Amino acid sequence: MAEGGESTVPNVEEQKSFISNQIQRPLIKGEIWYILDVKWFKQWKSYVGYDSWDNYNVGDDSANPGHIDNTPLFEEGSTKMKEHLIDDLDYTLVPAEAWEKLVAWYTLFENQEPLPRKVIEEGVYSKSLKVEVYPWNLKICENSKTEEQIIKEFSRSDTIEQLEKTMRQEFNINEDKEVRLWNRYMTNMYEPLNKKENTLQDAGLYSGQVVVIELKNDDGTWPRQTPKSSSYGSTSTSTSTSVSTRSGNTYGGDSNEGGGFYNRQQKSVTPGLCGLSNIGNTCFMNSALQCMSNVPHLTEYFRSGKWANEVNEDNPLGMHGEIARSYAELIDTIWSGNNSFTVPRNFKYAVGRFAPQFSGYQQQDSQELMAFLLDGLHEDLNRIKKKPYVELNDAENRPDEVVAQEAWDNYLKRNDSIITDLFHGLLKSTVQCPECSKISVTFDPFCYLSLPLPVKKERQLEVFWVPLDPRKKPEQFKLTVAKMGFVHDMCAALSQHVNVDKQFMVVTDVYNHRFHKIFGMNESLSQIMDRDDIFIYEVPNNTHDDSEMVVLPVYMREERTKGSYNSGYSTFQLFSQPILVPVPRHNCTYEELYNRVLTRLARFVNLPSLEERWWETENGEELSSEEVEDNNSATVDNQAYSGTCNGTSLKDSSDDSGMEISNGESTTSEDTQDSDISSKVPAVFTEQNVETVAPKVKQPPKMFRFSVVNSYGTAEMEYKLKDDGRPLKLSSRMYISLDWHPQAKEKFYVDSEAESFEVHDTMRNKPQKKQVIQLGDCLELFTTTEELGEHDPWYCPQCKKHQQATKKFDLWSLPDTLIIHLKRFSYNRYWRDKIDALVEFPARDHDLNKYVIDPSNKVPYVYDLIGVVNHYGGLGGGHYTAYCQNHVENKWYYFDDSSVSEASAEATVSKAAYVLVYQKRGTLPARSGPAPTATVTSDNDKASEEMDCN
Repeated sequence: MAEGGESTVPNVEEQKSFISNQIQRPLIKGEIWYILDVKWFKQWKSYVGYDSWDNYNVGDDSANPGHIDNTPLFEEGSTKMKEHLIDDLDYTLVPAEAWEKLVAWYTLFENQEPLPRKVIEEGVYSKSLKVEVYPWNLKICENSKTEEQIIKEFSRSDTIEQLEKTMRQEFNINEDKEVRLWNRYMTNMYEPLNKKENTLQDAGLYSGQVVVIELKNDDGTWPRQTPKSSSYGSTSTSTSTSVSTRSGNTYGGDSNEGGGFYNRQQKSVTPGLCGLSNIGNTCFMNSALQCMSNVPHLTEYFRSGKWANEVNEDNPLGMHGEIARSYAELIDTIWSGNNSFTVPRNFKYAVGRFAPQFSGYQQQDSQELMAFLLDGLHEDLNRIKKKPYVELNDAENRPDEVVAQEAWDNYLKRNDSIITDLFHGLLKSTVQCPECSKISVTFDPFCYLSLPLPVKKERQLEVFWVPLDPRKKPEQFKLTVAKMGFVHDMCAALSQHVNVDKQFMVVTDVYNHRFHKIFGMNESLSQIMDRDDIFIYEVPNNTHDDSEMVVLPVYMREERTKGSYNSGYSTFQLFSQPILVPVPRHNCTYEELYNRVLTRLARFVNLPSLEERWWETENGEELSSEEVEDNNSATVDNQAYSGTCNGTSLKDSSDDSGMEISNGESTTSEDTQDSDISSKVPAVFTEQNVETVAPKVKQPPKMFRFSVVNSYGTAEMEYKLKDDGRPLKLSSRMYISLDWHPQAKEKFYVDSEAESFEVHDTMRNKPQKKQVIQLGDCLELFTTTEELGEHDPWYCPQCKKHQQATKKFDLWSLPDTLIIHLKRFSYNRYWRDKIDALVEFPARDHDLNKYVIDPSNKVPYVYDLIGVVNHYGGLGGGHYTAYCQNHVENKWYYFDDSSVSEASAEATVSKAAYVLVYQKRGTLPARSGPAPTATVTSDNDKASEEMDCN
């Protein structure tokens, strides 16, 4: 059990019960929760047997997680938390009481600060509680020194009053002095923050925003003058600074920009060519809005004012007309021709009120925002004031035409809006029971199509191969494996390059200089993420029943604080990569273990000469007698640091019989399965080889001593390895650390050589040629019959039970405006992936008639592209932009937040394309000019690969 904290640490069952009850508590506004590294927490769960399927090492000292370590959550060399971390994948959250107990039981890693976070409330009509994992960093400054900014951390639930108080304290402004706060968007654009009761979020602030505090002059005037006119069309201020007079978030009012700002530098532009300022990771919203803005009939509907007569404020499923009003206000601004850009703050705030997931300023999914917007507009503008009850009837072998028409008529009885008119089509869904062959046919409306991408089911993994021969360097390989394959498949792929059978391999995940996980051969590769450091070790042949050899996981530890080599636990930290050392299970003495380890380290550890007195200090003095005594508690000759010190953090155990550990199937600091390494691999070094590589050293001190540690290498076990000439009792589930003497590490350990490795030709190979997919291939896959998963069964009304039925989608009818979502992102418990394959799609004359199965259809389904949402970068971040065709000029433009530039239809086709917006031919005036060829240029590819995240 970890030392420190409370004198009495409860047993693992009591720990599990207490923490389990704590983390199941509901969130309460204002409470504090703490961020905890998920890998440490999973190791703790394994230690206490938290999950019923993970009870191999309950209470076992080797599974003890040791000190709480949040290092993986911080940027390297910094106390700042990494961006875009994901709950349950990178961290977990525990309430304050649970955190305090864990710290009392295990203590916090040295010099590490906790990560407390406040529970806040988001939304207005749809409220939700969440832990604010990423507080905001605001840049605060004085009006007289706007370039001297100080970064301070705030909660978005803090009020303007609290912000003012903090700024007064920071800039030493007395309470009796009158001040004003300003929200600065640009060097010439300010907004007053004069509603002190508003939260920072309600005031429209966001992380990274500059807030200015202005101190009133002694003569009663203000250094910054506000416009005397309340109109945004003119101003009578004598200053050159543009100022907003809006005192809160309104919808409409005196703002003609949808954001409440006046800017004297605005100029007349073509209607529709209005950029949208990024107000804190809102590129996802801006790209979706630009595409929707360029749907001609929708924009005409809002600009004509027709929407105002159809607002349904009483719809319980709607947003009380707020979404419709804020969107109409924004559309008027975009299409007024008076603004080259605007700040969509009103719309952002309205969306956040009803959809808390969009209320903050973290990056979100553009397609999800677009789906919310369409649904919100539909319900706000639903012409059905009172929705009737509609009974759904089964097809009962009736003709599809009859069932489809009935389904559509029933849908229109409850749903009738401009969104229904323009964006809704009808899907046919056919489900068949595999047991009784019962067929169920339904027709369901849709607002957009989410199409799967028919990509190769392979992925490439980079691994390091560590040969058994200690003279050979590790070698890096790039292996092509099945995405849904297993660890043994990866080993088989490596075996083709190294000529070593997979049965002589051990696959590990090395993380922070330790074995985070040792994989079993039948474990899924989906557990391995691209960022993981996978080391595959060669080991000698061994069977699970081998009683002669054992493979020991070995860590390197070095002194952390100079001069405290013989003091407590906290003086050592891990370094370098861990190794696996095969040794005899029986009759292995301390001296033999030492020599075998030296053999394994021979490539990057130099042996001192017998005459060299390396342990002496620079002035020739030896270690003090006190240090000698501490370091040699198990020896009889009292020689300085003889290598027989057997631990520092726990009391020496009087029982030297050892600690027997039963065999398992795998080991991991996260999931302790397969923990017996030698059950997968063992080893044999002959005594002759050992002696020739590392001759026994009797008189000089040993360069390192052995400690038995937990799997994290952070806590020492009670069992000690003693240098008394007797055989050690070893187990494959023991973890050994080499605690290096500071002078020995400095003189004989060659860091550069230890970290060096060879690079195999597979790493130099050009990346696999990117697969080019046709949009038609996606449609074909979408309409292909598939079997439902075992976790998504269908209830058969005839069999009266759930079945893994087959399901097939078909397109029955398509809308005038067709939105196609390319499903580029995939997730599971262990793995996130983005498919960046190029999908080619026609910009004009996209004929979809062959996919529509309604036999009575007489209308040709031919479409032209009018908008594309692009996503650059990886998951959890990246940047969104949009290509849109302006129907006034009949030209393409590229929208990148506030920037708008002319583009071409050819440029729209790239591997960044994420959402496509098509308009049915014949619903718009005929377009002039030749049809563009949908090809992608090398420059376009380069842009897709190199676009920086925003």
